Formats: sequence, C-alpha cells, structure tokens
Amino acid sequence: MRKNLEIPQGKRTKLYRFLEILPGLISYGAIILLFILSLVDPVLGAIYLFILIASTLVKAVGVAYRTIQGYEVIKRTSRVDWHKRIEELEHPHDSYEHLLGEDNKSYHFEEHLDNLKMMAAMGSDYPKPSSIYHAVIMAAYNEGIEVLKPSIEAINKNTFPNERIIFVLAYEERGGEEIEKTVKTLATQYKNVFKAFLLIKHPANLPNEVIGKGPNLTYAGHELVKYVKKQHLPIENIIVTSLDSDNHMAPKYLDSVAYEFITHPNRQRLSYQPVSLFMNNIWDAPAPTRIIAVSNSFFNVITTMRPHLLRNFASHSQPLQALEAMDFWSKRTIVEDGHQYWRSLFFFNGDYSVLPIRIPIYQDAVIDETLWKTIKAQFVQVRRWYYGASDVAYVGSKLFIPKSKRLVPFWQLFPKFWRLLDGHVTLAILAPIVAFGGWVPMLMNISTHSMVTYNIPNIVSIVETFACIGLIVSILVSLKMLPARPAKYRKGRRLLMILQWILMPVTSIIYQSLAAFYAQTRLMLGRYMEKFDVTKKVVKK
Repeated sequence: MRKNLEIPQGKRTKLYRFLEILPGLISYGAIILLFILSLVDPVLGAIYLFILIASTLVKAVGVAYRTIQGYEVIKRTSRVDWHKRIEELEHPHDSYEHLLGEDNKSYHFEEHLDNLKMMAAMGSDYPKPSSIYHAVIMAAYNEGIEVLKPSIEAINKNTFPNERIIFVLAYEERGGEEIEKTVKTLATQYKNVFKAFLLIKHPANLPNEVIGKGPNLTYAGHELVKYVKKQHLPIENIIVTSLDSDNHMAPKYLDSVAYEFITHPNRQRLSYQPVSLFMNNIWDAPAPTRIIAVSNSFFNVITTMRPHLLRNFASHSQPLQALEAMDFWSKRTIVEDGHQYWRSLFFFNGDYSVLPIRIPIYQDAVIDETLWKTIKAQFVQVRRWYYGASDVAYVGSKLFIPKSKRLVPFWQLFPKFWRLLDGHVTLAILAPIVAFGGWVPMLMNISTHSMVTYNIPNIVSIVETFACIGLIVSILVSLKMLPARPAKYRKGRRLLMILQWILMPVTSIIYQSLAAFYAQTRLMLGRYMEKFDVTKKVVKK
C-alpha cells in the first residue's frame, strides 16, 4: 500500500491551517513583542533585544568558522581523483594490497583504504562500479540553446563514462514551439554522446498538479523507468540527478556520487547533495544579485559541514529505485527540492538522511534584461525559496498526531520540526531587528530620560561591529571562490566585488526579511503559491 505523501489540496484540517499560520504568527509576533515590551518597560525591551542580537553574534562567529572550513574541504575534495578511486573499487582486494603502506596524503585516503577493506570482505555483496549508471534529468521551460548547451557540455566533460550516462531533457509543453525546436536541435547534436539522450515532454494542465518543476521531474521519472525496464538495465544501480537548465556540474561530480553510493550499505535511503554555488555568471550580475548569489553560496558551503542539518536543495541525486517507490517528487509544491527531504524521510519511516557531496554544481546568479527587471526577478526567486515555510504544516501534521499514525517517532521528528520553524522565523525577523531594533526602546519612551534607552543604539552598534567578523571573512573567501575574471572586464571590477557589501543591510531586509514575510503572509491568508515563477535566464554577451 502506497503511503500518502502528498500535500493536501483544497480545504485543510484545523491543525494543518493552524500550522500554516504558525510561522507568520511567530514572525509578526516577535516584532510586535519588541514594541510591547519596550512600551511596558524599556529594560524589558532591551533584554529581549539583546537576546536576539546576541544570537546574531554567536551565529556570525559560526559563519566565519564554517565558511573557512567548508571552503578548504571543497578544495581538498575537488583535488581527489574520484574516477581512479571508483576503478579501485572494482577489485577491492587487489587495490587494497597495492595501496597498503602507500604514503598518500590526499583527502580521506585512509577512509578509502577502509572502504576497500570493507568491500573486499563483502565479496560480491555490493554493486560493482561497472554496473553503476547515472541518469541526469534536466528540467527546462523555455530556455534558449545558449543556456541549455553549456549545462549539457558540463555533463559531457564529467570523468564518469558517457556510455553509462542517460541524459533526460524534460521540457514543458507550455514552453511553446521555441523550446520544441531547441530540444530537437540538441538531441541531434548529442544523440551519440551518451548512453541515451531522451526528450520527454511534460503535458500542460494535467490534474492535481501545480505549475512547477516537481510535476515535470516526476513525469520524466516515470518515462525514465519505462526506458530502463525496456533496456533491462539494473534499476537498483541507477542514480538520478535532477538539474535546472543553468546548472553546470563539476567534472568529478558523478564519480564522487557513484563512489559514495557504492560504499554506503544504506545507499537506497540516502540523497546525495552537492554544494550549489551561484558563480556561473557572477562577474556579469549587478551588485544586489551578486550579494544574494554569494550569500546563498556561503550558506550551502556552511551546511555541507553540518550534515545533520543538510536538506535537499536545488540539484541533488537519489537512487532511481527509491524514487520510483515513493512516486518521485511532489506534484503539489513549488519547492519540490527542499520538500523532497521530508517526503523521503516519511516514506522511509525516519531511516533516511542526506549525504554531503563536497563537489560543486554551479548555477547562475539572477540576470534579466534590465537592472529593474533583475531586481524584481531576484525577489521572485527568493520568495519562492522561502515558501518552504509551507513544509512547517506538512511536517507538523505528521508530528502532532496519535502515536499509532506517526511515520517517524516523535522525538526524532520534533527537533527537525523545531529547526525548520526557527529557520523560517529567523529569516523574517533578524534583519529588521538588527537594523532598527536598537531604536525601538528609546522611541517608545521618548518622554522619559532613561540612560538605558538612550544607550541601547550605541550598545547594539558595538555588538554589530563584532558580528561583522562573519561578513569580513565572507568577503575574503568570496574573492577566492570567484571564477576567472572575463577579459571584457577590467581589474577594477574586483574592487566592486568588495564595495558591493555596503548594500548588505538593504539586500538582507528586502531579499531576506520581506521575501520571508511575503511567503509566510500568503500562507497565513491561505493564498497558496501554486505556480513556479521561472527565473528568466539571460546570457550576457
């Protein structure tokens, strides 16, 4: 019997509606509470404010440390010859004997030896590297060949053998005649490059679907299974990677995923999460979207160093056998990537986790035809991301129910639920409280002459100065992570990459706080976001 993993449509239960309202209720309440406490007693307002500001300082120190740590780990991981390690798994006993005693200081070499020893002891009870296939599903709407072709070329340049790569170009019927011409042109160019180059058109207006990427991926997944069974390929040894049309995977990504898949006995109950870096066109993007792109890249670098907090985001990989069993991705949410974590967790009754793959998949920063269109498009993108607050109700509705109906034990799920809720509330309230909170106790007590109220802005300013350590580290690391400067730009543009951070307070309020409040308000009012607003991909010549 298939479990009901889908988000409800139409009228929700009272519990579900309350949980949809909860993130916005707490976010608005946290701001209002500062005013109320400051009006009652400025000291109470100050204490409340300092608790919130102090958390910012603690997080800033953590951000600085994890950013440096994550950047170094990604560099070391990217230097490993993952293809060679895969080949060594084919005959683990011989490889272990050959490598034993070798003075190799490459990343996790000792762990590789342990894996070879374990594989040798298992005999044939693990998938041989030569039996592993990758299926890459790239979702497209109406993007041009100048966007899609570099993404396909990046797969072509992977170190994993092309004869075991099944490429699936999943495009939308609603994309019109242009996308139809584009995909057929690409199919002609790449028909002999991979094991297969499949064109799968997702029909428009199918029932019980939102307009989004999830339905497209799921439709393509079902067609992929038909192909695999027709070709008599081992479905249990096929790893599926979902990509956006602008995603450029690093050359070693597929080998790295295959290595982790082979060496983890619980392989079917894992997702494999790369580091998403928004660096493809970072030199072309205007300052506001550059800040968002770099900030989100850092967030992904940091989370890869905290596997217990890792969730599916953007591109990710998962075994085809597991995907088919759970009916692939959700067709009722516009945030199918993050939602896939919860969907998988409930399907496997809590025995599921996300494994970090510390190899990048590069994505585009937002660029549209004009600066104003770019600024607007960036807001549309982040408000879609922050609509992930809808998962609070999805998770809570499976948590606060009788024990006999729970798919995951209460005390295993509750910390995850709490972190999910706290994360979305923090997104909404942190920026305005840090920027303006210090003035609230004084403005609410303008007629009194309390030393506490008048000194709060100064004290907050001092705390914020110390918190800037995270920002300084981010600036320095961002300069190292930048791709090579295009010849069309002068050296002075690198200086702009530093000066752009002056806009950080503004971008935090607009693209973090306001976008989060927008998404949470829509949930509070029951005005659900059921259309995936595609971010336009403009390639700057």
